[in-house]
Amino acid sequence: MSRLGRFWWLVRTLIRSGMIAPLRPDKYLRMAAAIRRQGMTAMTGISLAAVRRPHATALIDERGSLTWAQLEARTNAVAAGIASLVHGRAETVAILCRNHRGFVEALSATAKLGADALLLNTGFSAPQLTDVLVREKANMIVYDEEFAPLVEQARQQADDLVEILAWTEGRTGLTNGLTHGVTTLDDLIEAHLGSAPGRPSTTGRTVLLTSGTTGTPKGARRSGGGGVGALAAMLDRIPWQTEQTTVVAAPMFHAWGFGQLAFSATMTCTVVMRRRFDPEATLDLVDRHQATGLAVVPVMLERIVDLPEEVLERYSLSSLRFVTASGSRMRPDAVTRFMDVFGDIVYNSYNATEAGLISAATPADLRAAPDTAGRPVVGTELRIVDDEGRDVSAGQVGRITVLSDSQFEGYTGGETNLFNESYMVSGDLGRRDGQGRLFVVGRDDEMIVSGGENVYPLEVEETLNAHSAVREAAVIGVDDDDFGQRLAAFVVLQPGHDATPDDLKEHVKGRLAGYKVPRDMTVLDELPRNATGKVVKRALDDDYE
Repeated sequence: MSRLGRFWWLVRTLIRSGMIAPLRPDKYLRMAAAIRRQGMTAMTGISLAAVRRPHATALIDERGSLTWAQLEARTNAVAAGIASLVHGRAETVAILCRNHRGFVEALSATAKLGADALLLNTGFSAPQLTDVLVREKANMIVYDEEFAPLVEQARQQADDLVEILAWTEGRTGLTNGLTHGVTTLDDLIEAHLGSAPGRPSTTGRTVLLTSGTTGTPKGARRSGGGGVGALAAMLDRIPWQTEQTTVVAAPMFHAWGFGQLAFSATMTCTVVMRRRFDPEATLDLVDRHQATGLAVVPVMLERIVDLPEEVLERYSLSSLRFVTASGSRMRPDAVTRFMDVFGDIVYNSYNATEAGLISAATPADLRAAPDTAGRPVVGTELRIVDDEGRDVSAGQVGRITVLSDSQFEGYTGGETNLFNESYMVSGDLGRRDGQGRLFVVGRDDEMIVSGGENVYPLEVEETLNAHSAVREAAVIGVDDDDFGQRLAAFVVLQPGHDATPDDLKEHVKGRLAGYKVPRDMTVLDELPRNATGKVVKRALDDDYE
């Protein structure tokens, strides 16, 4: 696409979505002033929405609703309160919260102070939390009361850690003795409402943690969301419209949920959220609030379609224009089932903490190939290369490399990603079909070499999943004296179904080469997952040992 062509594509896309719309001249001036005051961060959209539609609903959670004007005033008050607690030296503010207004208020306030916001995984253990707080040099933590025991342990090693409670069971419901006397966000808002922070000397950044399913999660810095080009790339592929309603079920501490929150604010879309995911409650939120968008991680969509038939029949989801998912591979049968019940509205995105949105599959793509990650979005180039960095042919598996307008600014620990020429090596393996659709087959470090043969776990997992008795499966490589590695499979059976390990081995043997048949087969009640729904294969390896 030429530079002129790209410009007109950008304009048409923004007009079609409602991002470019006629406003009073004074509103344009006030929006420009907001950008000048706090810079263009991922959360600047809240301030812009407060100018564009101050009395429209900004968010809805279990405590009720807030307008954009109310949310802007509250985040200003939190920013002023944080500055008073740390005497203006807010550097890195850690946020350990589920999806609710406190998460949004703390995140936006941190950006207004020009500090780094460190988004913490709600599934962390105490040692993980401590390690990340110390490594990232956080001097403040905003957390939900349920995580007080974890923070208590971290406090012993994290020096001078200022604490703020974001969510309690009541206005002063500090039921856990570990949280007695800790300031709450509501306290800060009550004390500083009407105040606003000054213009920061630096631009606030968001530190997102990688999933860490195979090791310690790394922190990836982002100042903004990739600019207007990244916004248009999403709008070009997924039918967002401004000033509508989105249910964000994906955890907001994760890159995908965080992105959907930031995107909704930029689009002046009402964000509906719930602290804990429940499949039926999510359907109820969509219908009750007539949402046009639903943002999930794949396991959430799978849990929805696994609901009993009579439960699914209670909800129409007739207002939905799109369900957007990312974060891990979706079960192909779940994608097809959801669209059969609720219509062709699923969009599957391949997204990386380090590179933003890479590709997206439309409902038409998913009907043709339910396990595809779609095609690269505008502004992103994708190559699949071999170990020597040479492009592979269609259908061949290789390393996925990305050149993107939205690449991150680097890891906080100083580590660097591998690059092939100017393309970042994603760490994932994939292939393309004859129509240019991308298929992610697994992580580079998950490939198993057994007797000199390369085996991709996903191929074996998909074969096991095709068995009528199997609900889901995970395959890992374990040490073997004769072959270097051998395959070990862990399966969860469908309710009311039965299958022996020998049955499952015979099923795989009839469809794949002999060296791809798992030697070990273990039936589990469920697979271990992290807070974003990804299977934690490291835990399976530990259990096997």
